[in-house]
Amino acid sequence: MELKRLGVSWRFLMVLVLILQSLSALDFDPYRVLGVSRTASQADIKKAYKKLAREWHPDKNKDPGAEDRFIQISKAYEILSNEEKRTNYDHYGDAGENQGYQKQQREHRFRHFHENFYFDESFFHFPFNSERRDSGDEKYLLHFSHYVNEVLPESFRRPYLIKITSDWCFSCIHIEPVWKEVVQELEGLGVGIGVVHAGYERRLAHHLGAHSTPSILGIVNGKITFFHNAVLHENLRQFVEGLLPGNLVEKVTNKNYVRFLSGWQQENKPHALLFGQTPAVPLMYKLTAFAYKDYVSFGYVYVGLRGVEEMTRQYNVNLYTPTMLIFKEHINKPADVIQARGLKKQVIEDFIAQNKYLLASRLTSQRLFHELCPVKRSHRQRKYCVVLLTAETNKESKPFEAFLSFALANTQDTVRFVHVYSNRQQEFASTLLPDMEAFQGKSGVSILERRNTAGRVVFKTLEDPWTGSESDKFVLLGYLDQLRKDPAFLSSEAVLPDLTDELAPVFFLRWLYSVSGYLSDLWESLLHSNWREMMPLLSLIFSALFILFGTVMVQAFSDSNEERESHPADKEEVPEKTGKTEPSFTKESSSKIPKKGFVEVTELTDVTYTSNLVRLRPGHMNVVLILSNSTKTSLLQKFALEVYTFTGSSSLHFSFLTLDKHREWLEYLLEFAQDAAPIPNQYDKHFMERDYTGYVLALNGHKKYFCLFKPLKTVDEETVASCDPDSSRGKPSCGLGPKPLKGKLSKLSLWMERLLEGSLQRFYIPSWPELD
Repeated sequence: MELKRLGVSWRFLMVLVLILQSLSALDFDPYRVLGVSRTASQADIKKAYKKLAREWHPDKNKDPGAEDRFIQISKAYEILSNEEKRTNYDHYGDAGENQGYQKQQREHRFRHFHENFYFDESFFHFPFNSERRDSGDEKYLLHFSHYVNEVLPESFRRPYLIKITSDWCFSCIHIEPVWKEVVQELEGLGVGIGVVHAGYERRLAHHLGAHSTPSILGIVNGKITFFHNAVLHENLRQFVEGLLPGNLVEKVTNKNYVRFLSGWQQENKPHALLFGQTPAVPLMYKLTAFAYKDYVSFGYVYVGLRGVEEMTRQYNVNLYTPTMLIFKEHINKPADVIQARGLKKQVIEDFIAQNKYLLASRLTSQRLFHELCPVKRSHRQRKYCVVLLTAETNKESKPFEAFLSFALANTQDTVRFVHVYSNRQQEFASTLLPDMEAFQGKSGVSILERRNTAGRVVFKTLEDPWTGSESDKFVLLGYLDQLRKDPAFLSSEAVLPDLTDELAPVFFLRWLYSVSGYLSDLWESLLHSNWREMMPLLSLIFSALFILFGTVMVQAFSDSNEERESHPADKEEVPEKTGKTEPSFTKESSSKIPKKGFVEVTELTDVTYTSNLVRLRPGHMNVVLILSNSTKTSLLQKFALEVYTFTGSSSLHFSFLTLDKHREWLEYLLEFAQDAAPIPNQYDKHFMERDYTGYVLALNGHKKYFCLFKPLKTVDEETVASCDPDSSRGKPSCGLGPKPLKGKLSKLSLWMERLLEGSLQRFYIPSWPELD
């Protein structure tokens, strides 16, 4: 019993020690210990190690924790200086020191399991479990953080080919030989390779959109594209080649080579020409063009094409050996040449990296300014920029040619030559030129050194404008000699504004590119039936269509029901006490289907005045008919016929005002209507006999304004209103009797339509008068 307890205690102690070791291993980060980034080069790692080792060496540092700190620094350098250990740590968080011990422990436990259950694993030969997976995929395994921090940013410089696999995947075994062959070829050309285990990295597999295994996909510029063909070597190679943009390399012949090489001024890039013996552009050359697309324009010349002999003779190219030429500002002579039978990718990349800038590049963006004129880090890493500030011209000017020849003759590595179009970068040029008026229409040269990334520089500008003469070159050479002897020669100091990006596409083009990319992704998803990713979009589209269809159907059924239920009466009744009229109307005269079979018209009195006008809800209007006791019945019938089609609107209310009771209130309102009606003189003896019957007011109680409708005079009214002279009395005798009502409200329906349109004139009043 005691022995069993001791055995259990001993096992528990061993497990605890292993847990503590694993926790300490997880806490140890060699990059953090040395203070370098994950993309640091070996030179940076070695430099950081030497600095920290001198600082924390126990013989020099008396701190109590110096010895432990020095051990951590040494261990971190041991891991990061070894590429294999560094790769293991980046992928698994472990440098590989304890992997053998952990593997032995797993094998021991597995054998113990077999001994207990009499299981012989030799009976099965399925290489599915994690111990039997091909070790060739181990170094390509991706984790989510590694994908986000390294693979995605790197996909803008080189394409990535990623395989999604899992345990117990029979198809994964079938494609394994082809995958190994393709990886061996494409990795040598510069293609990034990755493997994602869907069982252990479900988050990454879901992020990539891989819902089945095996799956193969490519990533270029952060865009994911799935491989849908048969897994063959040639198909995978064509898939990777198809991921690259189609305009990376231009086919150059004897007809267009001058135009191609002359594009350096507009594109502000050197131009590279590869003379090859195959009609198709080699994939390695396309990958190099993709990696340096922001710096160099690439062209390809097939030497077997007829008419190429002129180019090969002019540039002295060997037809039987691959040759690459770099052209900068001069198209008649290449700036650099490389020629070899077996051009390796590393050789080509080193050749391009050494020639990725022009002799005197134009500063077209802040990023290019940072690269050509870096910030001073130490006294040994000083970089000076000689800047030519000149006006933009269609062809090369003499000042620029002289500046270019001076830059070509320069042998100092610490000096870079650049030029700026002063009309495009006006703030930048005005900061470096002390007197803009003296340099108006002329070129100037400044020597500057950047001190920080915020724009602080020290500079010295040539006093006289730069004309390109020999005296100007001699003065500039003297400035550079003084600067080499005394860095304090740059006496002026300023803060430069950021450069505007001259080559950035306009907003419309960026929007057009994004829309075209989205449509291509959508089409590809529909074409290859990636329904799991398309389900959210399809669900949204069908929901919107269902809601739209339901709304149309409900509206159609409600309109048909209202048409069947609304049957106007044939006879019209005008009850004076209730104020309700029931007009007869036809379908042709009704533009809107009313909700009721009658028009509800209330009398505007001192009792209903407040609720129907003064405190009327916002957005509502009261349409008031002016009538008299004698014309009440006939005008109400005509009024009901004209406004019946508008009773379907809930924001309109209808009332009538008796002129015999409230004439003063009406006259007060009409004073605010300019030339709307003849305003009588108070001393006129016919003041109380003015006829306002048939007038209609649309009153907005909330905003305190009204619109006015005046009935048109008919021929009968003009006859009745005419005056006959009375010879016996010596003055005209005018008939002031009741006037005909025929046609008074004939235009009211048109006026109501304009009222709803909001096109009528509005007359505003300060406040509503009291209705006595």
